[in-house]
Amino acid sequence: MRLRILAPVAAAFAGMCAIAWAATTPATSPQAETYRQLDLFADVLARVKANYVTETDEPDLMRGAIDGLLASLDPHSSYMDPKEFEDFQTSVRGEYEGLGVEVSMQDRFVTIVTPFDGSPAARAGLKSGDRITAVNGQKLLGLTLNQALEKMRGEVNSVVTITIFRDEVEPFDVTLKREIVSPPSVTWRREGDVGYLRLSGFNEKTAGSFSSAIESMRKAIGPRLKGVVLDLRNNPGGLLDQAVAVADVFLDGGEVVSSRGRDPRDTQRLNAQRGEMLRNVPVAVIINEGSASAAEIVAGALQDRQRAKIVGVTSFGKGSVQTVIPLKGGFQGALRLTTARYYTPSGRSIQATGIEPDVEVAQIRGAPEKRAIQSEADLPEALDNDGGIKRKAPHEIADQPPEGFKGDYQLKRALEVVQGLPGPKLPVIVAKGAETPASSR
Repeated sequence: MRLRILAPVAAAFAGMCAIAWAATTPATSPQAETYRQLDLFADVLARVKANYVTETDEPDLMRGAIDGLLASLDPHSSYMDPKEFEDFQTSVRGEYEGLGVEVSMQDRFVTIVTPFDGSPAARAGLKSGDRITAVNGQKLLGLTLNQALEKMRGEVNSVVTITIFRDEVEPFDVTLKREIVSPPSVTWRREGDVGYLRLSGFNEKTAGSFSSAIESMRKAIGPRLKGVVLDLRNNPGGLLDQAVAVADVFLDGGEVVSSRGRDPRDTQRLNAQRGEMLRNVPVAVIINEGSASAAEIVAGALQDRQRAKIVGVTSFGKGSVQTVIPLKGGFQGALRLTTARYYTPSGRSIQATGIEPDVEVAQIRGAPEKRAIQSEADLPEALDNDGGIKRKAPHEIADQPPEGFKGDYQLKRALEVVQGLPGPKLPVIVAKGAETPASSR
């Protein structure tokens, strides 16, 4: 609050306020030290404005100071200006301005996972597996996935040209007009008598879409349903309440996740409701190093509660909770601040360590790829694991696709795992005065 009040004030006045306040405060108090530092900041700002080699823009200087302050805390605390806050709110609602593709980084290339139905990308004939090598002539090789996404995003009705590399075809350009895209966060399909559910993120629509997908799956497969595979790979997370609602589908009451802030009295425990939609149906969850945050909450809850087998590789390890705090009602943007760590039902923190799978399975053959960012632990100023646990070092995984294998090996193994699992031995709960199990909903 003090920084918000003091930031717009001219340097000289900020210095005078600090001196006047310090005169009535013991020199050794923490508040006195804070105001000495603010006085130093005001002095530096004044000298930059007066002596820097070119004219400076004060709003840019202040934004840089705010960004620097928050970056010194942890990788996930940040300031959003009004436009960024508006974009954030839109994305939480499950919409964004763009081309309509889900992408991932594969072999250092931005690769299309799937084009969303009815999107500009789908209408242009883009396919899963296509590699986007350039945007408006600017090459993407060497950029992070987020940097590449920033180049693809833009205002509605603006035009962008992307260069596509497709196997056995010469590279070609596609010009697309950006639209408001509402990507489905939940998709499902049938794999024999097993239901496959893919969650790409957790926005405001996820829980409702997930329940609808479950109902559609149960109706299509019927009593022959032998299991469910929940795919959380490359799911970056999202809203905590949506993660709890998704886990709730598989659990009959009990804890899903707890969060603990700086004050132990602020501990919160979030529980599933009684009754579950998929009683006695075996479940396998696929994760990888791109599964983070809310995705890890779901995987950790189902693993700790022995409701699912986790298949794949160790997840990203983001075990912290961010609170979005609008500033001046959002007119001055918003503060995204890390306010708590979260813990799985057994009380373990996965911060910087991740969820380790029950069945470790590689997606590609060979040793792990050497990347600058492998996990949360590699991010600058990342919080440590308060339990003192260290992430397992990169290693070659024993279970990997055989030579010449074509397809999704982790999914293949997850289907094998789930079909080998017995249904959980859970009591049937009958609602008072009813003749049907409480899980029917």
